[in-house]
Amino acid sequence: MIPSIHKRGSETIGLIRYLYGPGTHEEHIDPHLVAAFDPLTPDPGRDPHTTYKQLQHLLDQPVDALPKSRRPNKHVWHMSVRASPEDPILSDEDWAAIARRTVAVTGIAPEGDEAACRWAAVRHADDHIHVIATLVRDDGRRPRLHNEARRAQAEARRIEADYGLRRIAPGDGTAAKRPTTAERHKAERLAQEATSRELLRGHVHRALAGAVDEAEFFDRLTAEGVRIKKRVAPSGDVLGYSVAVVGDRNKDNEPVWFSGSKLAPDLSLPRIRKRFATTPDMPELPTVLDRSAASAPVRARHFAAETTGSALASMASDDDSVAAAQLVGVGEVLDALAQTSFGPTQAELRNAAWHFERATRSHIRAKHEEMRALRRAAHQIVHSGPARGRGPDGAATALVLDIMVLAVIAAARWHAVRGHAHQAEAAQQAANHLRTAYQATAAGQLAALRAYGQHLPAPSRSRHAATIRAAVPHLADRLQAESGRDALTAVLDQAERAGHDTVALLARAASLRELGSAESISDVLVWRLHHLGYITQPASAPGLQRPRANPGAAPATAAATQQEVRRASRR
Repeated sequence: MIPSIHKRGSETIGLIRYLYGPGTHEEHIDPHLVAAFDPLTPDPGRDPHTTYKQLQHLLDQPVDALPKSRRPNKHVWHMSVRASPEDPILSDEDWAAIARRTVAVTGIAPEGDEAACRWAAVRHADDHIHVIATLVRDDGRRPRLHNEARRAQAEARRIEADYGLRRIAPGDGTAAKRPTTAERHKAERLAQEATSRELLRGHVHRALAGAVDEAEFFDRLTAEGVRIKKRVAPSGDVLGYSVAVVGDRNKDNEPVWFSGSKLAPDLSLPRIRKRFATTPDMPELPTVLDRSAASAPVRARHFAAETTGSALASMASDDDSVAAAQLVGVGEVLDALAQTSFGPTQAELRNAAWHFERATRSHIRAKHEEMRALRRAAHQIVHSGPARGRGPDGAATALVLDIMVLAVIAAARWHAVRGHAHQAEAAQQAANHLRTAYQATAAGQLAALRAYGQHLPAPSRSRHAATIRAAVPHLADRLQAESGRDALTAVLDQAERAGHDTVALLARAASLRELGSAESISDVLVWRLHHLGYITQPASAPGLQRPRANPGAAPATAAATQQEVRRASRR
């Protein structure tokens, strides 16, 4: 159950007309009163002889009784209380009791206070009510409403327990502000896929992913088609920024601006500058071997896989501030991948990045310098350009998505252990989208590898089976039973042809991280071998095997596999 306290207003009659009216999309059905400060309060929804003006006059009496100089400018208090979609439909009596409990705990009408504020609760849908109140008590004083939103949330948790409703974890104050109902309706009128606030938050995160400084950040925002307004001090220093969606204007035909801090707590300019300070420069890809035949997107994704693997180890450390920084870095890599992919994969990655953004924020202060490598990876992905969904680009993308799934699942577990329920749920939702993106990207690559493995001659298949038993004897039986064993055989064959010690390479791949939770150990080992073959110098040059176009290349996947399949079928 979610209570939401809306902005205070100055016209009681305007809110009454909205609550009893048809709604902006005819969604208000049978508006009627379920409770009020006085049981005899007339109901314009059920009594045809009662007007909206009569109800307004009754609620406003304490306000009108004050001299005009003492009347509050914003005297209308408005709160909605909404049940979760999976909750049962509550009766009017249940909603009446919930309304009384809520106005009592917020300070609008404390229990037993006969001089409290006047209020009314209107129901115009099955799943929620609206409470309207006027902020002058019957004794002429103002109500004490300190922290009423937090108290309403705490009472909602008790209501959930009492009524057997879905239990929602309490917020921790680190979430981005939710769009208002008015913002959602406006987005529908403008035919936007989301509200301006949500769209702009996505634009800012994508522009921030791997950006080296403010100049690049603002340039990338401009390239995304976002309007920017900087707040500049007399000295010329930029103090902050605001952004607006082109075409989104207010009633005065002016752009609707959102400051960075209004989009999310971590998107203010001072917070963003802390990220820039960790990466004053972005050198060429470190540690990864120079592969002249590999495209820039391939090299960038291999580097991202390597740095994400290192981040996984950091998440298991005892220093929470290090892990918190890695989560922010993983979020930037996700944003970078989302803006350099195509088609269904891009859509799933954008959804994954959208959910995971919530998992990057908690009250644990991040050591920003610890995200340096991941920010470099994001930078390289963005600047290497788009990656095709097939060939080496597709294989490298599948490789990095495979390890990103592990990283996001690790993030969900990390948050769950620390009681960060909202962050853990967001990370789990991101993992679901990442799995879908991985499956869409990897399917073609793995199918080509399986065909390659199936067409190898019997002696080669026997030799690679012996390699598996020698390198991972404890996994050999399970690997033999998996449908992906042919793809694993194919990669071992290609690694052997590249001059690698396949027993040592496979043993190392299996030891990198646990494999027990993998749905397909074969598939995981395929990508690990692919990556290790890319970053590891072959033990010797290919000798007995047929020459390859690029003898020093990593174990190939679908790009070079189609020709190999045809050749193997003729052996």
